[in-house]
Amino acid sequence: MKKIFRWIGIILGVIVIAAASIAAYIHFTGFPSYDMQTITTKVESTPARIERGRTLAMMLCVECHRNAETQLLTGTQLKDLPEEFGVAYSRNITQHPIKGIGQWSDGELLWLLRTGIHPKTGKYLPPWMPKFIRMSDEDLHSIIAFLRSDDPMVQPADVDNIESQPSFLAKFLARVAFKPFEYPSAPIAPPDTNNPIEHGKYLANGVFDCYACHSGDFKTMNVFSPELSGDYYAGGNKMLDVNRMLVPSVNITPDKETGIGNWTEQDFINAMKTGFRPDGSLMRYPMGRFHRLTDTEIRHIYAFLRTVPPIKKANMKAENVQPSSSATLGEKQYIQYGCVGCHGTTGLGYADLQKAHKKYPSDSVLADVILHPKIYFGPLTTMPTWEGRINPNHVPNIVAHVRELGKKSGQ
Repeated sequence: MKKIFRWIGIILGVIVIAAASIAAYIHFTGFPSYDMQTITTKVESTPARIERGRTLAMMLCVECHRNAETQLLTGTQLKDLPEEFGVAYSRNITQHPIKGIGQWSDGELLWLLRTGIHPKTGKYLPPWMPKFIRMSDEDLHSIIAFLRSDDPMVQPADVDNIESQPSFLAKFLARVAFKPFEYPSAPIAPPDTNNPIEHGKYLANGVFDCYACHSGDFKTMNVFSPELSGDYYAGGNKMLDVNRMLVPSVNITPDKETGIGNWTEQDFINAMKTGFRPDGSLMRYPMGRFHRLTDTEIRHIYAFLRTVPPIKKANMKAENVQPSSSATLGEKQYIQYGCVGCHGTTGLGYADLQKAHKKYPSDSVLADVILHPKIYFGPLTTMPTWEGRINPNHVPNIVAHVRELGKKSGQ
């Protein structure tokens, strides 16, 4: 009997040592490496491609890569990444030859964006970096044309990359659950834009991956067959805002009680472009605005969503930042109207408010920026227009709070 226990102990010891060795290997080697393929495709840059690429990049790349302080695509911390994955920073993707992608070939960019494998190192990109396996060649070429363009956001910026600190869980999942994708063996053609449902499905599932956020959970989504994802478009996926507050995705199936079955086509267009639902409530970050798309493109997404099987699933309640007992009236209203969702409690979130008090020294001008941001930031700014949606008596209080945020930051 003692021999049996001894052998059991030896076997368990070997198992423990083996498991510890594997864990140590994963911890110290990080994300796995894969063989690379040389892609010789050369992207022709045209004005039309650059403009299309700008439209796509502003909705797919800029949100994660634009730094609030530099206002360039120099990388920033991904504050909405769940903490169990560690701490992550996006990379400098300006045209800088060393710190950016200035020396990358078009083929290397295509390889990375399709497969998720770094073309210089062979390392697998983290799971949170999107991989565009269904996007048409033309749209992907357009993004590359934009990255090569003279747009100010992508000009060479001598800004160091900050290395991410992925957790053991992220490294482990990158070896057992998340794998790189095969590079397409044949060209991926664009959809028939004259077919509203086909075009809308392409935009929703192939370009913007709407199904990923608006399904039940990232763990149950099906990358290769999106319609097999759990609670397909019924929402409930646990997203985070810049304050790391829970903002579950919502049900956008055609269910009339819990989804958007009662929304008209125009309701949908207005919501996507303004950021406000038909009832006047603000669609909170990380939900983006699609005002860069044409009405026809949004109309086609709506047409596709009408074909999705309706699922009756109540929307989960989102978490909200709670003002402190010493909060000023302006801080309370800053939170009340949802400004905190994008700008954060400190004013440095998705966009930088900490310098606004110096950039706009006049209270009347700063108030006008809040009410009419398109005048100051252009027609395609992601900031909602608050004119008619905010109590005019509250604006001076919010202006005062914005100034206070700047003073506290020392900017």
